[in-house]
Formats: sequence, structure tokens, C-alpha cells
Amino acid sequence: MVIITAGMIGVGKTTLTGKIADFYGSKAFFEPVGDNPVLPLYYSDQKSYGFLLQIYFLNKRFKMIKNALADDNNVLDRSIYEDALFTRENNKEGNITDTEFEVYMNLLDNMMSELKNLPKKAPDLMVYAETDFDTILYRIKKRGRDYEQFEDNPELESYYYKMWTAYKDWYEEYDAGPKMKIDLQKYDLTKEENVNIILHQIDNELKKTRINEPSDITEAM
Repeated sequence: MVIITAGMIGVGKTTLTGKIADFYGSKAFFEPVGDNPVLPLYYSDQKSYGFLLQIYFLNKRFKMIKNALADDNNVLDRSIYEDALFTRENNKEGNITDTEFEVYMNLLDNMMSELKNLPKKAPDLMVYAETDFDTILYRIKKRGRDYEQFEDNPELESYYYKMWTAYKDWYEEYDAGPKMKIDLQKYDLTKEENVNIILHQIDNELKKTRINEPSDITEAM
């Protein structure tokens, strides 16, 4: 079983990924943020570091998805399947040139072709988390990463809004495998009862894609 989580920064993906992994007793692959030397540079100068950041993430996410698809029972916090979304938006914003974008997309195509040679071709389920935009901003501010803060930076807040909007289209277009949407505004994961509700929703959706493999959610809950 391989599950991937997706969604806007600040939505709660990392917490969600950990909860899913703990529930299924699986390994969690977390997005490389804390040890990413390029990310702070990008937020300070998006036009100079946009391409470098996307290549850094693409390399890390390619390794993560290969390891996950080659093994059993894993959960990924963001994946290669949504990586092009950020690159495309950076290209629209002028942070990545058309030539850099073409180089990136050719590299991504080569990587995706290689994944098709693995025993498992795609994740069993993509779980897309969403909230309204004000909640995104509140959570970004609350977690306190200096380079993510948007106060007195209207361009950064505008970028967040564009990404939040772009994610809605990305979810509709995602066709690598089964998918579902969960509301992390209605079901705030700081409350244990909401965690149980979300895990039931995910497990029920997973049952639909893996009908011949019984779930032990009743015993686990």
C-alpha cells in the first residue's frame, strides 16, 4: 500500500501524513523542508533561485517515490506528482524562464517513464487536504518559519493565493490513480475525534480501491 498526501503549504499535510502512517503502521516519507538549503534562498529571491529549488525538490521527490513504490506500506508527504504544479506557477510568475521550464519538464518526463518500470506503477490513493485561504495564512503564520512569513510582503501573500487556487485545478486533473479530498478546516487534526473521522474516511476510500484486501481499521480504532 502506498498513500500520498497533497495540498497547499500550511494545510496540515505533515501532521496528516504522520497520523496515517501511525494508523497503518507504515513508514512516513516527509517532504524535505527543514534540511533544504535552497528554500530560504528562494523565499528571499524567487527569481534567482526558482529553478534551483524545483530541481532540488524534483531530485528528492523522485528518490522518495521510487523507494515508496519499490517497498510496501508507505505514506508520502507530498510527492513528485504535484511537483510540476510549483514549477509551472514559478514559470508563470517569471521566476523560472521558459527554457528552464522546458528542461525541467523533459527531466520530469524521463523520471516518470522510469517509474513505469517498477512493480507498483502508482500510489493506491492520493489524499488531498484543503482549507479556506484565511486558514492557510493563519497556519503559516502560526508555525513560524521566518522565510514563509508574508506580513509586509504582499507579493508573497499573492503567491500563496495563486498556489492555493492552482491546487484546486491540479486536484481535478490528477489521474495517476484513485484520489479523495478531505476538509482539514472542518476536521482540525488538533482534535483527536477529528483524527478518527479522517482516518475512517481514508480507510473507507482505500477499501474501494483494494476490495480484495481486508482492512483492520475496526480493530485498530
